Amino acid sequence: MRAAVFYGPSRGGPPLSIEDVAEPAPGPGETLLKVLACAVCRTDLHIVEGDLLLKQSPIIPGHQIVGEVVRSSSTEHAVGSRVGVSWMGGTDGTCKFCMSGRENLCDNAVFTGYSRNGGYAEYAVARTDFLVPLPDTHSPEVTAPLLCAGMIGFRSVRVAGVKPRMRVGIFGFGASARLVMPVLQAWQCEVHVATRGEEHRQEARDFGAKWVGDAFDKPPQPLDAAVVFAPVGSVFLAALKAMDKGGIVAINAIHMDQMPAFDYDSLLWEERQIRSVANMTREDAHDFLRIAGEIGITPKIKTFALQDANQALMAVKNEDVVGSPVLLP
Repeated sequence: MRAAVFYGPSRGGPPLSIEDVAEPAPGPGETLLKVLACAVCRTDLHIVEGDLLLKQSPIIPGHQIVGEVVRSSSTEHAVGSRVGVSWMGGTDGTCKFCMSGRENLCDNAVFTGYSRNGGYAEYAVARTDFLVPLPDTHSPEVTAPLLCAGMIGFRSVRVAGVKPRMRVGIFGFGASARLVMPVLQAWQCEVHVATRGEEHRQEARDFGAKWVGDAFDKPPQPLDAAVVFAPVGSVFLAALKAMDKGGIVAINAIHMDQMPAFDYDSLLWEERQIRSVANMTREDAHDFLRIAGEIGITPKIKTFALQDANQALMAVKNEDVVGSPVLLP
């Protein structure tokens, strides 16, 4: 099969090598999928740029996979049915985190496209118990970004303690923020968006944000909760400065450039909280996809051929695509 393979950050030229590799074979508890679409995530960029320690080499990236079941060791998913694969590729099911409903923090978790091969390929293998059933009401390329950008955005608003009719801040308006915006609107939240780039700010206005400003502008009213989508420490500090007493800032980033020093008395005191967001659970996945179906979330996308995977990654890096890049094998 054709695949985009990453060997490590020390290679010259483009980070991904487009080549022929052996088609994977499912083992016990696994399913072979024909990849219909795989969305490109900023985490993929962190992997190939060395921001995250390489877990496996070579590795096929990609963790927002819409696939068709080809062969499985289980009868749970019929051959030909459509399923999704996300970042969480598997857990041990026995550690204290798994046993307490926090499988996203599993001591022995594996991650699709990071510690096991992912979806930048024509075929992929995934653990059957981590497959998410998908309807065929939307095209595979439109569904793919929901499987990480949407799910992790949804978990982030949960971690931030967002409730209906709250005043919520979004700092950074990329793929994940776009997908969580309709959820916040369905919950009748008042949304304030701070982001760089006039194109992103206009998009936030088009989505119905109550207030829109530059990345470091302060919203006109204190926020009850906020999610920081930009992996930039100075943006986190701007979010913390915007919080009301008792507010929670959730950081949606697997990697952040730095965590700046800040004044406790004026910024964190009065029970403001900072929380990081680590992965998502299968419960998050099912809940978000149910809500996405109910309110009709349809992400903007730009499709790329598999052979153009390097260009898709650069589109994420340079933020020159409105929507989510999606690879089509």
